Amino acid sequence: MNIIKKIEMDNMRTDIPAFRSGDTVKVHLRIVEGEKERIQVFQGNVIRVRRGTTNATFTVRKISDGVGVERIFPLNSPFIDHVELVSQGRVRRSRLYYLRSLKGKAARIKPRGRY
Repeated sequence: MNIIKKIEMDNMRTDIPAFRSGDTVKVHLRIVEGEKERIQVFQGNVIRVRRGTTNATFTVRKISDGVGVERIFPLNSPFIDHVELVSQGRVRRSRLYYLRSLKGKAARIKPRGRY
């Protein structure tokens, strides 16, 4: 194994649970404000997962005060305290960009289970 691959493997996180597009997650972030540090929770639907080694990212979308907010998180970031899987959704595609144009009940994702 070459040196770059070894460094990438050392910097990857293994404590992140497996999730897919359509799942609802809570991302607990470490926020540093001056000398103080706090945890902020961002909860929403995963609309995209970009796989990779150290450059893996996932996009989470939530509705805040009637406005859609999307945030892209690096999967191996040290600022992510932990990711909590809230519910699993059943979707038929991997990129859920169509949710941007839907609102209310139309933007719901069906739960994954036995069908």
